[in-house]
Amino acid sequence: MGKRKDFPVDPPGRTPEARENQMIALAMDEAEKRLRDGTASSQILTHYLKLATVKERKELEILEAKKRLYNAKAEAYDASKKSEELYEKVLEAMKIYSGVDEEFYDD
Repeated sequence: MGKRKDFPVDPPGRTPEARENQMIALAMDEAEKRLRDGTASSQILTHYLKLATVKERKELEILEAKKRLYNAKAEAYDASKKSEELYEKVLEAMKIYSGVDEEFYDD
């Protein structure tokens, strides 16, 4: 008989990211299994102990704050571009409404 599989067999992910997530899940499952049965290597133990440290949590908080900052900057940039486009449309509409000759502004 063949070796008994501990994990259900799922089809490979359709994208590299999906495949990577599958592999991560399998590795996490295996690490958990080893931690529970007492056969975890020192590398596995050190990895999970490091994740539990205050320093690691603070570093994750900093990364999250940077992510929020970058998102806010991107949104502000997009908003300024939209405002600029709207401002130009308003100026064009005012020129047309006031009857000002456009050739006067082209020079």
